[in-house]
Amino acid sequence: MRTVVLGGYGNFGARICRALAEHPGIEVIAAGRHPGHTQGRQDICDSQIRLAQLDLASPDFHETLKRLSPEVVIHCAGPFQGQDYRVASATTSVGAHYIDLADGREFVAHFAECNDSAARVAGLLAVSGASTLPALSSAVIDHLVGRFARLREIQIVIAPAQRAPRGAATIAGVFSYVGMPFNWLSGGEWVTAYGWQDIRRVLIEGLGTRWAAACNVPDLELFPARYPSVQTVEFRASLEVPLQHGALWFAAMLRRAGLHLPIERWAALLNRLGSWMDGFGSERGGMLVSVEGTKADGSNGRIEWHLTAPANQGPEIPCMAAILLARRLVRGEVLARGAMPCMGLLTLAEFESEFARWDIATAIGESAA
Repeated sequence: MRTVVLGGYGNFGARICRALAEHPGIEVIAAGRHPGHTQGRQDICDSQIRLAQLDLASPDFHETLKRLSPEVVIHCAGPFQGQDYRVASATTSVGAHYIDLADGREFVAHFAECNDSAARVAGLLAVSGASTLPALSSAVIDHLVGRFARLREIQIVIAPAQRAPRGAATIAGVFSYVGMPFNWLSGGEWVTAYGWQDIRRVLIEGLGTRWAAACNVPDLELFPARYPSVQTVEFRASLEVPLQHGALWFAAMLRRAGLHLPIERWAALLNRLGSWMDGFGSERGGMLVSVEGTKADGSNGRIEWHLTAPANQGPEIPCMAAILLARRLVRGEVLARGAMPCMGLLTLAEFESEFARWDIATAIGESAA
């Protein structure tokens, strides 16, 4: 199955290319604007992965994609905040399945309504958000929700390692909503939160206690519909070095106060500056999914799922859903057709098989709420 990976030699795309190239029956093409600039990715240069020039912004993007004759297109070329659906539309029109790693709330939440009809007519699968959110986060909650008679609260925190490789596109996506207002469900009401505000301390197993701040992600809109009894859905992210975390919180305060700070335009520069603080951090990142509700016996309980990623293996996690879906498409195991966010397509057990490859540990703990 010929698979074109857009952004195929970037931070996440190269990992996906490498993993899929090892799978029998998958021909991988790493595509991007500058195929000669592989950013030192020897895993791309020294493999059987083909390189192709493909510019998403080019007027001939559709025709160039068509000439590659893909059967699957994996879109890793973010940031997705502010993107339209031209890549998904072009992919469907050339007869290929579509998968993206989008983390933009509006992009993922409205993906189905804008793309489902075309995908169904073509008999294709089009999936958005095949990444940590909402693919992994929903798989974790689906695994835990059966322990409750009524689910009331979902809290999610991601805490990347300071020394882990960071992509400028990912950083630009985060910066786009720093200090900006958005809605999340809290106590049964939609209330206004602000990017990188509403800061609090969280404890993640294997990492200890860190500061975490509010972020605008697809789960905030998708989960209240997927889990109708839920009254609170909140997501936060945590930087390992407190100085960096505080600086971003301060930038959010300035933006919230009305100061024009286009920090997303400075993502590449700030990414390089941030690497100067790597000596104050570690190679260990993690994730926390905490759910609270009423159990069958009427008692209130909380269940926490903790993930710890050692040795800078954290960036492998956002790639896993796309890899798993592509492998399942090759094996003919995905029967769903149409456009949808990546929820309900993968189980936590499937992710755990990938965790084992990278020595990523998980643990579940229960307590009274």
